Amino acid sequence: MTSRYESVLAELRAQPRTWLVTGCAGFIGSNLLEALLGLDQAVVGLDDFSTGYQRNLDEVESRVGPARWARFRFIEGDIRDLDTCRQAVKGVRHVLHQAALGSVPRSLHDPLTTNAVNVGGQLNMLVAARDAQVESFVYAASSSTYGDHPGLPKVEDQIGKPLSPYAVTKYVNELYADVFARAYGFKAVGLRYFNVFGQRQDPDGAYAAVIPKWVSAMIRDQEVVINGDGETSRDFCYIDNVVQANVLASLAGPEGVNQVYNVAFNARTSLNQLFELLRDILGRNGVAYARAPRHGDFRAGDVRHSQADIAKARGLLGYDPQFDILRGLEVAMPWYVRFLR
Repeated sequence: MTSRYESVLAELRAQPRTWLVTGCAGFIGSNLLEALLGLDQAVVGLDDFSTGYQRNLDEVESRVGPARWARFRFIEGDIRDLDTCRQAVKGVRHVLHQAALGSVPRSLHDPLTTNAVNVGGQLNMLVAARDAQVESFVYAASSSTYGDHPGLPKVEDQIGKPLSPYAVTKYVNELYADVFARAYGFKAVGLRYFNVFGQRQDPDGAYAAVIPKWVSAMIRDQEVVINGDGETSRDFCYIDNVVQANVLASLAGPEGVNQVYNVAFNARTSLNQLFELLRDILGRNGVAYARAPRHGDFRAGDVRHSQADIAKARGLLGYDPQFDILRGLEVAMPWYVRFLR
């Protein structure tokens, strides 16, 4: 039986469209860009390189080839500037809004900039997209919105109090999208990402996510530090699952729009388990790591456990993630080894 995703991909190949990907030089944005160009879509990309990299765009160009790359138009600019947002949405049918300042620790260190980019920037994009009458607006929400709610797995309509400025901004994103739907008849879909990982995820810097940070340390034979006792758990989601969710949400039917969805695999992996997985898969990729990890303090603003209920996305979008953490790491690890050696 043909899946909903396969049907949508066939529809896009038959009738290409024009898309805007904000944050296109970042981890998730560059993977969305690659997938869309691979489907022969026309794509406008917007990025200010605050957290994205030219090397990500260069890699996409090399992977899709010159003919498909010719369908891409890049705008270097900041979503905090409304005129830039208006320029970016001209002639666009679908918006994938990924531009943001991620990281809980970053937001605790600099809540003002996090708010300006994540809240002010998204409001600019909503206004620009509304005025341009785009067909769909899919934005990156976050599992951090669940805050201190203890229930597992996480269900979309049951959230707690935010634990960081970053979490506040991502919840406000959802509130603004809902208001635009009610006030203007605007079609928006929020995707609450759970610990996304994969190729082109930045392994360096103070705010690197745990998987690329640990892989980088292991490849370079450096110490791995586990925050807390290592029993903190996460629902790790490979990037291809996220690409699928974005495409499905962009072409959702009337019952699927103006909703927020969990995007994950619906599994839970502890940090201790993750460490052993990474060491094993690196070993199979020619990297031996013999050090034991060091346990440090718990990190401020972190939730203890996270796991997503994905029934809503399955039912209304046809979301069917194909990559659990093991398969995702096996696919991504050769890229990390090439990039970091």
